[in-house]
Amino acid sequence: MARNKYPEETVERILDAAQRLFLEKGYDQTTIQDIVDQLGGLTKGAVYHHFKSKEEILDAVGDRMFLQNNPFEAVRRRTDLNGLQKLREAIRLNQSDSAAASVTLQSLPIIRNPRLLAEMIESNRRTLTPYYQMLLEEGNRDGSLHTDYPRELAELLPLLTSLWLLPSVFPSTKAQARRKFDFLAAMLDRMGVPLVDDDANYSCPIVRLESDPETEDEIPALTIYRKREVNVEAERKPKIRTTEITADEFYVAVLSNEAKVGLAKFKV
Repeated sequence: MARNKYPEETVERILDAAQRLFLEKGYDQTTIQDIVDQLGGLTKGAVYHHFKSKEEILDAVGDRMFLQNNPFEAVRRRTDLNGLQKLREAIRLNQSDSAAASVTLQSLPIIRNPRLLAEMIESNRRTLTPYYQMLLEEGNRDGSLHTDYPRELAELLPLLTSLWLLPSVFPSTKAQARRKFDFLAAMLDRMGVPLVDDDANYSCPIVRLESDPETEDEIPALTIYRKREVNVEAERKPKIRTTEITADEFYVAVLSNEAKVGLAKFKV
């Protein structure tokens, strides 16, 4: 078999195709064969040569998207911000990256996949913790932060934001989720890290449920479509002589009337 002279290019092609499909169809609806079909000549074996599973591809896509739009690198050399302001700005930039957020959410529920959970924790420890620690220590030096636990908080923050706040891992209502945010803000404030900016304005899209006199039609703000028929997949596990069969039904919510969606501004 001829050797691939450009394995890095092959990996990038696989990740490009997977990222596009994950964003368009969703992670669960995308199969390895779907990815192969987008690669023009590559075989499924070539994909498995670089990635052991679809979960590993998702992990690599998420890492690459973060590094391509790394919010910590965007703020670390800014001289107009202190450590606390850099930390707030990095979090704001990360939250505004909707594509990366979509891929992150699609990786869940990770509670069904211990391997993906372990990889997520390791990725956070390896990538995010050093950045958090860098900014926390910078804030201590310039006086914008006063915490005795920069290392410990740097290890804790990725776990709280990537796991504890996710409803697919810890189910919660909107009120309970808001209470979690309040708790996290209060805890960090007591630890000398006032992460929530009391003077900052936040925006949130809201849907107008009542009729709007300025809207002539009655098209709803959101329409839910059934994306496809029941999707059945089978995975053979020869070691335990078992075939695992899953059947899923998929729906998608589409913004069908922008006139019924407004933007609410508020302070935390």
